[in-house]
Amino acid sequence: MDVNSRDEDRVEKGFDPEENEEYDKSKKEVKGAEMSVEQIFESQEVPSWRKQLTMRAFVVSFALSVMFSFIVMKLNLTTGIIPSLNVSAGLLGFFFVKTWTKILHKSGLLKQPFTRQENTVIQTCVVASSGIAFSGGFGSYLFGMSERISKQSGDTGGFKNPSLGWIVGFLFVVSFLGLFSVVPLRKIMVIDFRLTYPSGTATAHLINSFHTPEGAKLAKKQVKTLGKFFSFSFLWGFFQWFFTAGDDCGFVYFPTFGLKAYKNKFYFDFSATYVGVGMICPYIVNISLLLGGILSWGLMWPLIETRKGDWYPANLSSSNMQGIQGYRVFIAIALILGDGLYNFFKVLSRTLTGLFYQVRRRQTLPMANQPSPDTSEKLTYDDQRRTKLFLKDQIPTWFSIAGYVTIAAISIIILPHIFHELKWYYILVIYIIAPILAFCNAYGTGLTDWSLASNYGKLAIFTIGAWAGSHGGVLAGLAACGVMMNIVSTASDLMQDFKTGYLTLASPRSMFISQLIGTAMGCIISPCVFWLFYKAFDDLGVPGSQYPSPNAIIFRNMSLLGVQGFSSLPKNCLLLCYVFFGAAILINFVKDCLGKKWGSFIPLPMAMAIPFYIGPYFTIDMCVGSLILFVWEKINKAKADAFGPAVASGLICGDGIWTLPSSILALAGVKPPICMKFLSRATNGRVDTFLGS
Repeated sequence: MDVNSRDEDRVEKGFDPEENEEYDKSKKEVKGAEMSVEQIFESQEVPSWRKQLTMRAFVVSFALSVMFSFIVMKLNLTTGIIPSLNVSAGLLGFFFVKTWTKILHKSGLLKQPFTRQENTVIQTCVVASSGIAFSGGFGSYLFGMSERISKQSGDTGGFKNPSLGWIVGFLFVVSFLGLFSVVPLRKIMVIDFRLTYPSGTATAHLINSFHTPEGAKLAKKQVKTLGKFFSFSFLWGFFQWFFTAGDDCGFVYFPTFGLKAYKNKFYFDFSATYVGVGMICPYIVNISLLLGGILSWGLMWPLIETRKGDWYPANLSSSNMQGIQGYRVFIAIALILGDGLYNFFKVLSRTLTGLFYQVRRRQTLPMANQPSPDTSEKLTYDDQRRTKLFLKDQIPTWFSIAGYVTIAAISIIILPHIFHELKWYYILVIYIIAPILAFCNAYGTGLTDWSLASNYGKLAIFTIGAWAGSHGGVLAGLAACGVMMNIVSTASDLMQDFKTGYLTLASPRSMFISQLIGTAMGCIISPCVFWLFYKAFDDLGVPGSQYPSPNAIIFRNMSLLGVQGFSSLPKNCLLLCYVFFGAAILINFVKDCLGKKWGSFIPLPMAMAIPFYIGPYFTIDMCVGSLILFVWEKINKAKADAFGPAVASGLICGDGIWTLPSSILALAGVKPPICMKFLSRATNGRVDTFLGS
């Protein structure tokens, strides 16, 4: 290869030697100092965007998408708490492709080495795919439309039972709009405003570290640790299955703190998943969950039950929405709405304030396809290199606009045929305001790492539900929630991925295509995984079952509230809702006033609300996970920081994957051989007497 062809190759990779005077100057300035990230990788060529999209990357992405979809679905249908699985996705993606390339290298068949850009493509694809398991509403708005949840709510707002065909069709027409709505803003968000996107930045640092010699050694040890705990968690789930032959059988129902505490759902249920989740979630989240459980099931519900016959009819079952269940659900909703409303306006105000200062500082609003003001003197060597490559592969604005308008038009035609209650003009209004909300969510996520997708969805529930009124308003509100959630959720996810790609030198085109392919995978994989759960477990969504799907009834009742107002609430429930709604706002306000240092000790109302409905049993598991991590950090903080996420991921993944064979066994009619139950002395005596007679 001659000199000219080498220079052309550098230009094709994003570097033109004739335009790199500032680049060379910056490079000289840092010589002799500690090498930066991009200096470490300087000798490695950056593949073109087409070469970053490899077949092996998508094969691995598909396998990991199936795994993570099972995990997210299980979490969705049990408590609705979904921790960040970015570390697991990045680590497992690195491990599988590294193993693949190692085998091919030994056999002499390796044509393309495994790069950090390809690793980023896998990460993006897996997170996009498994994200549909959350934004698809399988544990919230979508399942809330079913007859099963409708009967629990006791309303007459109509129902639409899940079916694989319409779910897949619905997801395909709503899941891509968010991607096209924010693509033109990638330069503004990432380069002009330099938003941090903490999760995307952390993921990029993780991927960069994997591909350094020292990082590769650590990653190998982390994968080994993850594998050990994955095996343990999977085998523990398999072992527990043998003792679950009947209702209330197995280790899950072990009365850890006594039968009285067990009756109020205070027990350790031996779930490896939630021990792992507890190790990932911040300490304050786990403490907030436990406090919420103590406040509700330890104090409030026992006190309200003493008013049976006065506040609500004594003959009602514990699952009737006009009885104690109504207090559980609506007070939880009040806390969630109070917390969501406060944070919605907080993040929105920060978004608008940040945007105002950005524009004022520049005097003009930056444009998507116009060059930024020359700031090369202020940029580091790494930033100059990243910016050049990030701006190299443009995605035309006309393509984004045309894509959004086309999919929106198709969606407006198809959605009213799936949901007859959702009129075409409701959808048109949503699609007109959705890009603005998608921008706000993407910008707010960049500032705070906090996506408010579910809050925007709840906003759609109340507005569209109230607009539709009693003529199908419940289903219209839930369907509108799904449309809105999918748009704003995928928009913020894509912008996080652009930030990750910026920091790993992955092309925006490869990021966008990977997100499209991952979303398409998710639109098929997630409904299939949900359908397996739906067919395998007849008590799915039933309170007290293995998969109670708490958010389904909460979202259903939010929609009901938007349509009917407060007429359906039990006695004094509205007063208690006002108290807890105000308390949520006050707690958040105090937390912000105290500042970061002392505010970190104030509990989170949103987390406190979760056990109000389903009980505190899972919070015990999560606090055990927190305790394990806390002790480990006291003994050896460096090791805990390095291997804690791997241990947690192994526990979550192993137990999550066990749901696949357990679902297949349930569908095949294979029953466990043993029922292990725990009885009081008096009940056991009666059983012995009966058996002896």
